Amino acid sequence: MKLYGFWRSLATYRVRVAMGLKNLKAEDISIDLLKGKQNTDDYLAVNPQGVVPALILDEGGPPLFQSLAIIEYLDESHPQPALLPKDPRGRARVRGLSLIAAADGHPLITPRIRTYLEKEMRQDEAARNRWLAHWTMRALEAIEGHLGREKETGRFCHGNELTMADICVASQVIGALAYFNCDTSGVPTVMRIYNQCMENEAFSRAHPLKQQGAGGHH
Repeated sequence: MKLYGFWRSLATYRVRVAMGLKNLKAEDISIDLLKGKQNTDDYLAVNPQGVVPALILDEGGPPLFQSLAIIEYLDESHPQPALLPKDPRGRARVRGLSLIAAADGHPLITPRIRTYLEKEMRQDEAARNRWLAHWTMRALEAIEGHLGREKETGRFCHGNELTMADICVASQVIGALAYFNCDTSGVPTVMRIYNQCMENEAFSRAHPLKQQGAGGHH
């Protein structure tokens, strides 16, 4: 398999964690988002949306795209350890928690949004950073509202086994802590679960700041 990604990309992080949990290896192909490499004709031929990650399977065929779709594919093709619960209601909850992070929170802070705020909307750095921190924390606060109150929450987001929800929540917390200097004291359940996740090698080893190319950048 070949994984098109970038060290800083939180969506790529999610796929790296899932692959680590399932003991799967892929060749890394870096698409430098900060230099605009995602907009080259070469990469748009791989992913017309011009975002990472994209995963090329060993058997060929079109690349897989969108981190959650890739994670669900990996879960179906390599069922152990399972990243979604067996019961439909549990699966819906895990998907819902995952989507708050991956579909509502994260898309508002990606490089293409930051670039648009700066270049088209003429927002200065302080205003831009306020935007990034605001939407990052709104997603975490929404997740906290579920995790803090619902009896399905256990050691992890859903019960005592890791699921796709934990992967997505961890990616969102990394954005808050490593990139946007957010105060996460208001989301204690999220942080408890994040810290548990980070004790797992698949989560810690995939951390963006540990990837090749990350030296000294934020």
